[in-house]
Amino acid sequence: MTNSERAKKIKMILMDVDGTLTDGTILVFSSGEELKAYHVRDGMGILMAHLVGLKTGVITGKTSPALEKRAAKLQLDEIHQGIMDKKSILDDICQRHHLQPTEIAYIGDDLGDLEVLKRVGLAGAVADAHPQVKNVCHFIATKPGGRGAVREFIDFILTAQDKWEEIEEKLTELTQIK
Repeated sequence: MTNSERAKKIKMILMDVDGTLTDGTILVFSSGEELKAYHVRDGMGILMAHLVGLKTGVITGKTSPALEKRAAKLQLDEIHQGIMDKKSILDDICQRHHLQPTEIAYIGDDLGDLEVLKRVGLAGAVADAHPQVKNVCHFIATKPGGRGAVREFIDFILTAQDKWEEIEEKLTELTQIK
């Protein structure tokens, strides 16, 4: 099966956060508060996926109030923080959304993502992912984590599903609402 054929079956896109949606840098203030940066194009990719009916979510090992705010703004369907056993969360998501693992795409960057990547229908890695992660992935972005890699992954899925005309129409509708 080609990667494009795999992408055609996708109904939900899941992502890691640190090193995938972010570049992995965590700034820690003296107060203990953490700061993370998210790329606007990744956010736009997530919003475009929603426009054509794809579900989205994150599964991350860390816990972050900043992620809660970003996830709410992007209206993610699934937000799982502080998760070390990502595979069991994947199983739970599949069950609750009545999906098969082959209908899920996941993009990650490090060893904690391996078990999920091995189970999903379309496994993706950011350009600067760990070599073992890249070895199990169907899609490897040309961009590093936090620099548009998630958007690149989503664009690949939307292209395989021939969704660009529908996205253009819906974006036009949104801009005409007064």
